[in-house]
Amino acid sequence: MRSNDYYSSRNYASRLIGDQLVLYAPLDIAWHDDPLDMLPGVRRWTGDAGAPFKRIAGPREVFIAPQLRRSEDGEIEALHTVSRCDLTAPELTCEATVVLGPEGRTFYVSSEAVYLWTADAWRSWQENARDGVAESSLYRIPLNGSRPQAVLTRGAPMDQFSFREDLEHDLIEVVVFSEGGGDEMWRPEFTDGAPALLRLPLGRFGNGSREAPARDYRFLPDLPGDGESHNRFVGDHLLLSSDAWSYEAGTSTSSVMVVPVAGGRIETFPFAEPVTRLEAIGADALIVSGDDEVAFTTVDLSGRPRLADRYVAQAAGESESRSHGFFYRPDPGSRDGASGTLGLPVNRAVSGRHDYLFSSAADMLFLRREARRLSPLGRLVSQADGAVDDACVASCADWYGNARPIFLRGRVFALLGYELVEGRLEAGGVREIGRVNFAPAPRPGD
Repeated sequence: MRSNDYYSSRNYASRLIGDQLVLYAPLDIAWHDDPLDMLPGVRRWTGDAGAPFKRIAGPREVFIAPQLRRSEDGEIEALHTVSRCDLTAPELTCEATVVLGPEGRTFYVSSEAVYLWTADAWRSWQENARDGVAESSLYRIPLNGSRPQAVLTRGAPMDQFSFREDLEHDLIEVVVFSEGGGDEMWRPEFTDGAPALLRLPLGRFGNGSREAPARDYRFLPDLPGDGESHNRFVGDHLLLSSDAWSYEAGTSTSSVMVVPVAGGRIETFPFAEPVTRLEAIGADALIVSGDDEVAFTTVDLSGRPRLADRYVAQAAGESESRSHGFFYRPDPGSRDGASGTLGLPVNRAVSGRHDYLFSSAADMLFLRREARRLSPLGRLVSQADGAVDDACVASCADWYGNARPIFLRGRVFALLGYELVEGRLEAGGVREIGRVNFAPAPRPGD
């Protein structure tokens, strides 16, 4: 598939929705003899790197917000491409929609549409307000292939977890910040500025010439701190975290704000360590934090938000920052997911290994939640002693992570680098019952 380099510290390029594979890819605008050569295309891989691409979008599938097209200062730097491929077709077929705009972007995929937010990277809300322009646009691209719609906006979201589609109330809800550059590369880690909650009726979408009115935004309090932040919608609440580094103490602390989405009292909880992830755990929320340990703190959202239970894994650290590193499986019939099992990969040092990728190994830590109380179930461990760097042929630990829990039809697995380990939950613990290693053979000369 034709694409420029894609990387995001948080947001993967692909989603699987039913039988459709949905992919996002940026295409930088460049000079070509034929401008159509910039458009998205695919080719069957035959080993010929010079083989031609088959175009999957034409000029009628290219869109731009009218105000951006008219603006003298508007940045048009990239073709933001959303492709939909039918995985059930005898031969893979794909279609694409292209949005022209500045390079800053964040995308979110719901069950019915792709939402693409384009923004002038690092141009502040104050600069836009001074110039009287809305340099951000939010596009809604239906998965059924119908024509996309757009609305002009302000600010920029942090990552895909800044979005939530609420079809029951015909809304798209987005947390935006006054300064940010979307989710390209490591930009989510440097999102800054005043936060606001945009609750946008789907009826606001049109041809992109109208701006979302100020009444659709709800300004939120600033959290103390200048470090890494996270955001997540859980049920009827929004969670926001922010880290603060103390140079005098040499330590990092955090604050987590719990916001009722429809309005109401905001609760703020301090943490003595940095927050590394926010997750949904049934109808409640889970805050994972720690530096030289991994702490799990649940937030009971059944009434007024409160910190409910806490479990700490000593002498450990998270081995994954990606969302797929965590999974919670509620028990069948458990009301609001108050009981269930969770998995999270954690690090341990590997004796005698000091190279960049393999000085530590990921083990899968499992916890049991029973009536909202946490307890340890044990770990499925990796066997990293024989691991070799295969240049990202089968696993790519440095860029894309390589560990995650898998719950499938009553079975429990842990993907740990080049190993897939199966465990069985029994007698209050987890026991390994099978393992397969898919590492390729060492390359000649290794």
